[in-house]
Amino acid sequence: MKTIDDFNFKDKKALIRVDFNVPLNEKFEVTDTNRIEAAKPTIIKVLEDGGSAVLMSHLGRPKGQNNPDLSLKHIVSKVSEIIGVSVKFVLDCVGKTAEDAVAALKPGEVLLLENLRFYAEEEKGDESFAKQLSALGDIFVNDAFGTAHRAHASTTIVAQFFTENKCFGYLLAKEIDAIEKVMQTGEKPVLAILGGAKVSSKITIIENILDKVDHLIVGGGMTYTFIKAQGGKVGDSICEDDKMELALDILKQAEEKGVKVHIPVDVIAANDFANDADTQISPVNEIPDGWQGLDAGPKTLENFKEVILQAKTILWNGPVGVFEMENFSKGTIAVGNFIDEATKNGAFSLVGGGDSVAAVKQFGFENKVSYVSTGGGAMLESLEGKTLPGIAAIIE
Repeated sequence: MKTIDDFNFKDKKALIRVDFNVPLNEKFEVTDTNRIEAAKPTIIKVLEDGGSAVLMSHLGRPKGQNNPDLSLKHIVSKVSEIIGVSVKFVLDCVGKTAEDAVAALKPGEVLLLENLRFYAEEEKGDESFAKQLSALGDIFVNDAFGTAHRAHASTTIVAQFFTENKCFGYLLAKEIDAIEKVMQTGEKPVLAILGGAKVSSKITIIENILDKVDHLIVGGGMTYTFIKAQGGKVGDSICEDDKMELALDILKQAEEKGVKVHIPVDVIAANDFANDADTQISPVNEIPDGWQGLDAGPKTLENFKEVILQAKTILWNGPVGVFEMENFSKGTIAVGNFIDEATKNGAFSLVGGGDSVAAVKQFGFENKVSYVSTGGGAMLESLEGKTLPGIAAIIE
């Protein structure tokens, strides 16, 4: 696995695929700079070697159309501020305009290309478009984990034009390393905490990780499909009736593989899906009609704490309650606190997948876990055991 440390960029132009798909407000100001900050070490390494950096990214979903609202020109000043270098910008990402801008680039300079997705060829993985991109650099560096699961021109196809001169940036290398720690090399006991609303969205992950983990905590809305499948009463809680057999099958597989599954024993139930609803603590298998489970209960959290504090490797994917509502966020916050404590005691903890990452950021756990993944879909596909095209293209 070649990383950016295997190259010296002196007098070289690094063509770097970054993920600057950042949120903008109505004034076109960047409201979350995490992705830009995450790419900084890779860009700085190139500049300190005496090379120049050509950055390519997408922003939003312009669907192959030139949409001024989604121009990367809006983020140039923020990127300059974060990297500490005045970033140049060009209003295209291929063709003469882009080529001239790259040719004029001096060592120590950074150029940001226009939104790749202004061309439909980007998402189609078009080879001739990828070849045009490849003309803009001497070494290809992929540092965009968030798009590594897409076989797009700039993430995957472009790599074939750099037979030897291609590598992972620091961010992508860290992502690969973190997933490997959970899935292959992690110290035992290995624990996966899977939450979120639906079993259906986590089936392939569960089936793939049962061979890798010692303990599995099931939380969030998924809980009720498992409980109902075992004959429990779940009231009006979210439940996938058509996945009940599957839930029983997962429990059977876990038992055969010696994996201990921990399911909530009590919940905070509410008489309405609202923050100000009436609540009661209810045994998870005796939720009254007209009530729905919206958060983990106190006994459940005690049980979870014991399992989490014993773990040496922890994967957290998905909240254990409706954390977006303050009154039903306590379970997710508690789990975050337990993982924080386990991490302080020497465990490796990886948080990945949209909602759990959002929860970790919202409640200030970002620096209390070992690693927070930057890629939602890419992270989930890695956990499903799939080889991501953007990663395979560099390794090949």
